[in-house]
Amino acid sequence: MSLDPYFEANRANWDDRTPIHTASRQYDLEGFLAGDSTLLEEDIANVGDVTGKTLLHTQCHIGLDTLSWARRGASVTGLDFSPESINTARDIATRAGLEARFVEANVYAAVEALEGEQFDVVFTGVGALCWLPDATAWTHVMGKLVRPGGAFYIREFHPVLWSLDEDAPPPSLSITRPYFETTEPLASDEAITYTDNPTGEPIANTRTYEWNHGLGHVITALIQAGLRIEFVHEYDWCESPALPWMVEEGRWRWALPEGRERLPLAYAIRATKPA
Repeated sequence: MSLDPYFEANRANWDDRTPIHTASRQYDLEGFLAGDSTLLEEDIANVGDVTGKTLLHTQCHIGLDTLSWARRGASVTGLDFSPESINTARDIATRAGLEARFVEANVYAAVEALEGEQFDVVFTGVGALCWLPDATAWTHVMGKLVRPGGAFYIREFHPVLWSLDEDAPPPSLSITRPYFETTEPLASDEAITYTDNPTGEPIANTRTYEWNHGLGHVITALIQAGLRIEFVHEYDWCESPALPWMVEEGRWRWALPEGRERLPLAYAIRATKPA
């Protein structure tokens, strides 16, 4: 089965999202250009000191996290399959006066696109895995990109969250979507994105395809890719309203409504590659 139509549809959708996100309050580009960071304190602590290290940010979108790591002293590379996102990231780097390299490529082709280069840190931010059909193939790419002695890190929405029915708000929570990885994706058509839209322009390429990946599957695949798991943290919050009835508890903190049982909404994994 060819995955090209799925990737092409998703790429076109993210091309459309790019100008909306760049102008949105959620991404707050002006704040970033004034010196703000988009990194969560949990990620900074979990990744550790990056001063003088090479860091690759896969599926980097418009590069704000990538450039935030540059502000912390890393030599950064961002990679994304959306040409609009990559062009915007390059523009933001120039405006911010930050050194960065941005490469346009599908994450599955990252090793070839980066000519076999390896990095001290490979970082994947939240909202990336759902766009990938095969977690095992992805982890093997990640394993090849980490240099011996280096580290891989991801913080991601929890697969339990993605299995919940977004149309059935509390007091009842229903699981209506697959928790485990499936061959066929979940297709959707939405002319909106997860941020506000000050541009007023609808998304023209509305069709997207997504896959869920069970946490055990991701962990096992990382181990099979030659990485050594240092920790797995699960959180009862996530950084954006992934479901329409979630409650904001602070900046980059969204949770289930008060009175509900605590569920894992995000997780973080750090793994190292033996020297």
